[in-house]
Amino acid sequence: MIRRKTDPPRGVLKTAFSDQHRYRHERYHPSQDLGQYVEHYWTVEWDLRGEVPERAETLPHPSVHMIFESDGRSRIRGPARKKFSTLLEDKGGVFAVKFTPGGFYPFVSVPLSRFSDKTLRLGDVFGAAGDDLDQAVLAQITDLSRINVVENFLRECQPEMDENVLKVSTIVYEVAKERGIVKVEDLVDRHGLNKRMLQRLFARYVGVSPKWVIQRYRLHEAAEKLASSEEVNQTELALNLGYSDQAHFIRDFRTIVGTSPAAYARTARRN
Repeated sequence: MIRRKTDPPRGVLKTAFSDQHRYRHERYHPSQDLGQYVEHYWTVEWDLRGEVPERAETLPHPSVHMIFESDGRSRIRGPARKKFSTLLEDKGGVFAVKFTPGGFYPFVSVPLSRFSDKTLRLGDVFGAAGDDLDQAVLAQITDLSRINVVENFLRECQPEMDENVLKVSTIVYEVAKERGIVKVEDLVDRHGLNKRMLQRLFARYVGVSPKWVIQRYRLHEAAEKLASSEEVNQTELALNLGYSDQAHFIRDFRTIVGTSPAAYARTARRN
C-alpha cells in the first residue's frame, strides 16, 4: 500500500516569495520490496497562469532522480553539486523518483560518479525500455497510477542484491540526521572503514565524496536555521557545523546558495 510522506522536505531554499496556494507538492513512500532502492516518489504541480514566473531552488541531496516531464524533458539527473534552480511559469507539473543513496547503482551497475552533475535521457540509460517507460508514465493522470507503472518497471529490471547499497544508504542517512558528524574521520571511526575505502564506496554507489555529503547536509541545517524566526549567531552556527571559522562558512554558503547567510536569512523570513 502506497502511503504519503508527512515529514517536511529538506533542502528547499527560501530565496524568493511564493504563493503556496498555487502549488501541489506530494511525496509517497515506495512499496516495501523496493524500499532499499527508492526513497520516495514526488510530484510538483503549479498554476501560475496570469502571474509572474517564480524561481524554485533546492540544495540537492546525494541521490539520483528519475524525472518525468512533458515535451521531451524527462530525464535521469545524477547527484548535483551545485544549487538546483528552475523557473516555474504558466501551468505544469513534474513526477519523479528519488532513489536512496546507492539505490540507483543496481539498475545500471556502473560507478555513480559517471552520473554526477549530469542529466541524461531515460533512453540513454535504459535503452528503448526507458523511452517506453517515459511514455507510459506520462500517459497516466494520477500519482498512484504513475507509481504503479514505475514500480513494475523497477521490478522487471530485477536488480541484484548488493549489501553495499544498504551500507552506503545507512551511512548517508546517518550523516543527514546527526549534526555531530562534521568530518570524514567521524565516519571512519564509526564504521571501521579506512578513509580510502570509504571514498571508493561513495564514488561507486553515491557518486559524490563523503566530504561533500557531510558539507551538503550541514548546509541544509544552516539554511533551515537561518530561515527560522529566531536570531542566529553566525559564528556559533559555523563552529557547530564543523567550520574552523565564520569566514570559511560564509564563503561556502555564498558559493553554493548564491547569497550570504545574512542576506538569505532576511529573504527567507519574509516568505
